[in-house]
Amino acid sequence: MHIAEFNIAYRMYEIDDPRFADFVNNLDRVNALAERSKGFVWRLKDDNGTQVNIDTDIDPKLLPNLSVWESADDLRRFTFNTIHARIFERREEWFPVLEERHFVMWQVPVGHRPTLGEAFAKLDRLNLEGPSDEVFGWEALKQSTESASEE
Repeated sequence: MHIAEFNIAYRMYEIDDPRFADFVNNLDRVNALAERSKGFVWRLKDDNGTQVNIDTDIDPKLLPNLSVWESADDLRRFTFNTIHARIFERREEWFPVLEERHFVMWQVPVGHRPTLGEAFAKLDRLNLEGPSDEVFGWEALKQSTESASEE
């Protein structure tokens, strides 16, 4: 099994707004790094190789990010131990804080490429039911890691 991850953000500015430039100007760099990272399998991208022009029929300011990794540890390393972490730390400059969860992970069979519909359904389930074996966030991984290290 692999791990799929999906996260959403609503941009505060138009793509060409100077206040959004640091984010937009780092997209290619961060995406290229993701694709070279250990455990990376696949990511949803538009015709330009990013996710900024993917139409979700929900809101034109919505930026979906959907990818598949060999393991949650591989995803965690990329997220928190690369240049991605510096961009992630600045997210409140470009995206409002959401009241509901905006990030979900779930297991997928090797070779499976999740759709946006599947990803939104997983995020909705996490928001409605909370973490489970089927849908979870970082906190579930932290708990399982702590439990394993205490044994």
